[in-house]
Amino acid sequence: MGISLAELARQCQAELRGDPRHIVERVATLEDAGPADITFVADDRHRAQLTTTPAGAVILSLRDADRFAGNMLVTRNPRLCYARVAALLHPRVQPAAGVHVTAVVDSAAVVDPSATIGAHVVIEAGARVGAQAVIGAGAYVGSEAVIGAGTQLHPHVHVGARCELGASCIVHAGAVIGSDGFGFAQDEARWEKIPQLGRVLVGDDVEIGANTTIDRGAIGDTCIGRGVKLDNLIHIAHNVQIGEDTAIAACVGIAGSTRIGKRCTIAGQVGINGHIEIADDVHFTGAAVVTHTIREPGIYSSGSPLETYQSWLKNAVRMRQLDDMARRLKKLEQKLMMLSEGGKVE
Repeated sequence: MGISLAELARQCQAELRGDPRHIVERVATLEDAGPADITFVADDRHRAQLTTTPAGAVILSLRDADRFAGNMLVTRNPRLCYARVAALLHPRVQPAAGVHVTAVVDSAAVVDPSATIGAHVVIEAGARVGAQAVIGAGAYVGSEAVIGAGTQLHPHVHVGARCELGASCIVHAGAVIGSDGFGFAQDEARWEKIPQLGRVLVGDDVEIGANTTIDRGAIGDTCIGRGVKLDNLIHIAHNVQIGEDTAIAACVGIAGSTRIGKRCTIAGQVGINGHIEIADDVHFTGAAVVTHTIREPGIYSSGSPLETYQSWLKNAVRMRQLDDMARRLKKLEQKLMMLSEGGKVE
């Protein structure tokens, strides 16, 4: 069942231009949208399609409003408005409450009657599962772990013993929360394991991507703040602290005991060293290597852009010559200084 544009505009706090009674049923791309669909434009790449799209309505910014002749929702942030419209038109379906016959739930676990426990789930003693939580097929909830109200674990998620997830979280398939941190002491040529005794504490409204791993603390806890968004295939080592509303893209690795501030964004394949601090509102571009503490907000980058092999080879050779070139340059500067002072150059 669809929703009128008037209702969408009201709930998304957008300006409606067009027919308030027009009903839209789903979101779609500009190319695929039909009369019962709504789409959006938020960048230069898609503006040209506004003259040809058959969409029943388009979400636009004020500067693009006169490029489209049909129904539109005008807003300062088209992408945010689209997210809200999509959530209204395609709400999450809450599965029926209850425990699947194949699930194994310890008698000492506490599962709210409104929760959904899927096939082959294992919930250990002392674990607590909150109201309307959904535990997907094959997931594991360790002893004394806590799954908050409305939190959804997709199939095959692992939540280790004593780890806690807040309310309204989403954890995608294959994620591991509470694996042992990489802690070993060296005994001459051999390594001896250090027991990992801490927990992972995840705040409310956190999303964790597929196959992401978050290690438990060595002694204290690994903490993921409220509203943090983690993409797929991220590794977060023991005792890391991540501040509220930080977003981290795929294939990022964060070494142990690093503290990351609030509202940071970390692009794909960034590597972050251990035992450093990153201030609030810091933004790293893709493939940056972060080796030291960052105390000031801003945008930071590192690494070399892609180039042809021949160009890279020449630059690699020159890079190896930099130390010798620096010494020669220093000598030349010293000679020039002596000449400017009227001295004799040997």
